[in-house]
Amino acid sequence: MAAKVPQWQSYLQVILSREGQRVECFQKAENILLIVLERVNAMDPRFIVDYSRNLEALEFALSAAEDEVTMEVPLCIDADALLVQECSGEQSDSEKVTHGNYQMPGSCYLGVPKEGHHLEKWTKEDVFSMVGNTESSGHIVPGKILQLLKNLIVAAVVYCKRQFIIKPGELSAERLKEDDMQLPLLISSGWKMICFNIVPVVRRKQNALKINNNWQERGFPHGNMWKVTQEADYIPASYYHWRYSTSRPILKLLQIVSTLKGYCLDSLRLLDQINHEYWREEDKYKGLNFHHLKMVLLWATHFFYSPEDWINLEGSVYRLLVVLLCCLVTNNLPHFLYPEQNLFQGEGADLSSLFPKVENFANNPDHFLKFHFATKEHKTHHQMDNGLKALLHLPAEDKAYWDTAFFDMLLNKFQRYEITDTQRVSAMSNILSKTKKKVTNRS
Repeated sequence: MAAKVPQWQSYLQVILSREGQRVECFQKAENILLIVLERVNAMDPRFIVDYSRNLEALEFALSAAEDEVTMEVPLCIDADALLVQECSGEQSDSEKVTHGNYQMPGSCYLGVPKEGHHLEKWTKEDVFSMVGNTESSGHIVPGKILQLLKNLIVAAVVYCKRQFIIKPGELSAERLKEDDMQLPLLISSGWKMICFNIVPVVRRKQNALKINNNWQERGFPHGNMWKVTQEADYIPASYYHWRYSTSRPILKLLQIVSTLKGYCLDSLRLLDQINHEYWREEDKYKGLNFHHLKMVLLWATHFFYSPEDWINLEGSVYRLLVVLLCCLVTNNLPHFLYPEQNLFQGEGADLSSLFPKVENFANNPDHFLKFHFATKEHKTHHQMDNGLKALLHLPAEDKAYWDTAFFDMLLNKFQRYEITDTQRVSAMSNILSKTKKKVTNRS
């Protein structure tokens, strides 16, 4: 195993060498975007310029090739004074909208109370719709917000170009013609275009994101899970409805992971590069994406909570791999904050076809730990034995298996189990005995 370490490390070093350039590209393009948004704010102060982009910069730097980034534009509003009015079940089901390649429920209206103070500028016709209601005078309409913001961005771009604040070729608003719940702007980073998907957001502290009461805060410093869910972000779900967004809490958790010792974040870097090089569909928009891998990392951090889990790169990557393989076999990747939500639902590609690709890497990583700058090679390696694949189905049959001991057992199968904690070793042995009895009873 020691002989393999240089290959793993060399592959990681190439990835890390590109990260600084990606941060520089992001910051250069971001500066142009901020110029546009500052002009938008000057024309309509209801839209705030948020200069704290460290979360987006971190995500963009980590991603291997997804040159798109979501940029939120907060609304200058007393959001806690608004009335959150949940849609009916039928409306909510019909209004589920995919954003960032995953679905979240909870479509709602944001109403302005009849006795609301300091909300007059949000009851103007360009953003508001009057509705007869005993509590509210009407709703703030996300579709109108998007249209207004689109018009302001176009005007800002025209102004900046005429004043030579933005140079020719630095920005393209061509994709703003697309009818979507976000506003794409293509901005030059110096050597390539980055797509900034601009989304208006209402940030509210009351009725913040509620996570499962049975949640065990494990793998993160105490109190961090509570801190990242102290605000609720609402973004457009349809023309009339808003919905929760978990993008910022997930990025905050990723930022926390970046402060932990070991190879937690490096394992994400490496697998995302492998995904980009070998696992993605030809059009690069189907299949596994960076958001999926972020969620796999958070689950791995939760299950493998000991610092000794992450002391070497190869073992760290396998901690993500066993979680990912289990999710692919069961076709279920639970959302980290909302485990009842399956992030594999509604995908355009058949994610089950990814399993043999991920399996090939797990069984023979040496073949993949090199960069192919010419035509990619496609080789078929040996498949897992049926017994191990059957094990991967167990969490779907019994939720008790969705736990550390089960994934420790999988690591042991891959010969990547190097834990000295006696309690974990005992728990792993117990679940191994349990599964053997289960298999014996079936046969």
